[in-house]
Amino acid sequence: MFDPSTLAAPIVGAPMAGGPSTPELTAAISAAGGFGMLAGAYLTADGLRAEIAAVRALTDAPFGVNLFVPEEIPFDAEAFAGYRTRLLRLAERFGATLPEHVEYSDDAFDAKVAVLLESGVAAVSFTFGAPAPEIYTAFADHGIGTVTTVTSRADAERAVAAGTAALCAQGIEAGGHRSTFGILDSDTEIGVRELVADVSALGVPVIGSGGVGDVDDVRAILDAGAVAAQVGTLFLRTGEAGTKPAHRDALSDPRFTETATTRAYSGRLARGLVNDFIRDFSATAPPVYPQVNTLTGPLRRAAAEDPQMINLWAGTGWRGAREVSAAEVVAQLTPGT
Repeated sequence: MFDPSTLAAPIVGAPMAGGPSTPELTAAISAAGGFGMLAGAYLTADGLRAEIAAVRALTDAPFGVNLFVPEEIPFDAEAFAGYRTRLLRLAERFGATLPEHVEYSDDAFDAKVAVLLESGVAAVSFTFGAPAPEIYTAFADHGIGTVTTVTSRADAERAVAAGTAALCAQGIEAGGHRSTFGILDSDTEIGVRELVADVSALGVPVIGSGGVGDVDDVRAILDAGAVAAQVGTLFLRTGEAGTKPAHRDALSDPRFTETATTRAYSGRLARGLVNDFIRDFSATAPPVYPQVNTLTGPLRRAAAEDPQMINLWAGTGWRGAREVSAAEVVAQLTPGT
């Protein structure tokens, strides 16, 4: 059973869905002594199966897979339509066609759980919620560890009660989507060290996530009570990551000076480098997920080379991202190496 406290290097690779998380990156992190976490979100069940096979072709080291826990809330058609209208002029500029209606999708959650139960991966992590207790039990029965990403003590308690074997305490500093359990939830905005210290009392191993820019940040997370640090942003410029060139370049571009959380791209809160899109649409983006994520998809694809338009997910430690290998990142972040 996966135990993050036994890693040779106390570094867990954050699952970065939508492109950056690749089999090559996952394998490289695990092969370097850390623990690679493949992003399963937005993949089909067959696509996930293929990516797991691709990781196995690259390394014998254990690795995990992350899934988004679905939540269906009443669809706010008026808010969705209003947001679409506000995006139309921008879409026309880039030659993108925005869908007029988007059906709810649970991202094939049950089908991907079935794939993972038979996959033999070392661990499965969950974002956006704690699934039903029987899912945790099923993974445990298959010898697969479970990790639930939380942003508050209350959600951590829910996850432990449901049966998670470990927690990932995601501080407000973390890049990408915030793992609030409810789409409509406000962010507690708790820092990673405070959250790690708080949830470490719940009796399961804790991985701390958020704001890692160098080894001192890893040490601080470990000193707060975590057994490992989860890192995403510092891997975005590695050769193994599937990061879009415009995103990769923006991480070292002096024009970008801060990060912020926004619902503008997906309808869920996520942290990225502040660009024109975040400035122009954060105030009006509705909390409608995953429909807003699908709505903005054609625009993001059409504007893929424009860093002012695409999502530049990044945590507050983004200035530490370098053009080195994933193995070098793991080594540089491991205390005592």
